Amino acid sequence: MTQQDKKQHFAVATDGGLDAFEGLNNAVPVAPFSVNFGDKSFRTDEISRADLFKELETNPQHPTSSQPTPQEWADAIRGASAPQVLAVTISAGLSGSRNAADQAKSVVEGVDVRLHDSGTLSAAQAFQVHAAQTAALRGESLDTALEWVRAVQAETELYFTIETLEYLRRGGRIGRVQATLGGLLNLKPVITVDRATGAYTNVGRARSYKGGIEAVGQQVTRQFGEGTPLRLGLLYGSVREDTDALLEQLKSRHPIVWSGAVGINPVLNVHTGPRALGVAAAPGKWPWERESQ
Repeated sequence: MTQQDKKQHFAVATDGGLDAFEGLNNAVPVAPFSVNFGDKSFRTDEISRADLFKELETNPQHPTSSQPTPQEWADAIRGASAPQVLAVTISAGLSGSRNAADQAKSVVEGVDVRLHDSGTLSAAQAFQVHAAQTAALRGESLDTALEWVRAVQAETELYFTIETLEYLRRGGRIGRVQATLGGLLNLKPVITVDRATGAYTNVGRARSYKGGIEAVGQQVTRQFGEGTPLRLGLLYGSVREDTDALLEQLKSRHPIVWSGAVGINPVLNVHTGPRALGVAAAPGKWPWERESQ
């Protein structure tokens, strides 16, 4: 029996914390976040990145974001069209989306819904969705999918830097980032998601945005060790070339097993501000590829 002949036992759904990559198995139903400018509200799929940047430049009201409603999560779960669904959520330390997904479980009849808090977001969430969806497409069990997802979660790091802290500050998400910068707001932080709290914290800083990009790359190499093969999910805000600079830097120190680049989705860009650069990095091959060797 080939993998294509194997029956799919479950399906995957996720939320708008995801930044989806074309080169990964990220095509799953999504419970959308929303961006709100005063009384105007846009779902993730209703506003383009260009329109978001225009609103940020011209709208005097600072935007806010809203998590998916239980009904939107229920729609995503139903859209998965399977008796078993693995719902992968953005970190509960950054959003109430997981709670909404939990509430949706009681609304959707006849579906066994399992929740997994990714403990992260964006490209790192994309890596976990890829693991889950790969297992589903191969006809693996949901328990096997969770093993793969947790292995990917454990080995993946997400780092990003931003040109200004103003958007994190306005959104109320600056917390420990500002505290560890000592109030020197001209410094550019290297931010990650703390594994213990699921909230943002910073692990480095630089005096310029260009230096921030360099510091992100240096943090990746410190974490994994020079020469370690890497998978890279690169993220950019308003300047696509920022990812090129980071990729070239990392290529000088690591064999790159896989890389992809995607623009940060509008809801997440509300909190980073227009110019931002990030990367999800993990060592070597995917866990299931290592298992088959």
